[in-house]
Amino acid sequence: MTDIAFYHLERSTLEQALPKLLEKTLAAGKRALVLAGSDQRVEALNDLMWSYDQDSWVPHGSAKDGNADRQPIWFSVSDENLNSAEFLFLTDGAGTEAVGDFERCFELFDGNNPESVANARVRFKAYKDTGYELSYFQQTASGGWQKKG
Repeated sequence: MTDIAFYHLERSTLEQALPKLLEKTLAAGKRALVLAGSDQRVEALNDLMWSYDQDSWVPHGSAKDGNADRQPIWFSVSDENLNSAEFLFLTDGAGTEAVGDFERCFELFDGNNPESVANARVRFKAYKDTGYELSYFQQTASGGWQKKG
């Protein structure tokens, strides 16, 4: 069954945290599907991967780039797993019924936005009620992650 981890962003933005998590995904030999809330957001995150760190390069793409099957990281609004990803990243409150098709799911949410926190709680309960294995990570003062509970 899919391991679902909630990442409570408190000290950094999604734009700061996501590239590091995607780097770790590639280092683990896995592929990722990143779902965002709109086509504009998909392209903003896709563009971010070109510029977030001048000393790093992470292969990625979106529908604008094409060739999903060749992209280790695919940004989309659709949960169709076109790049055969093992890891699913849900951002901006994006959701899917296909969570169970992935090895791991990362739910990233803005801890400084009360609506985002409330929505994450609802999703956490729904996953728990379905029987998924859940974990919760909170950011440390240095921006790292600490598993809670």
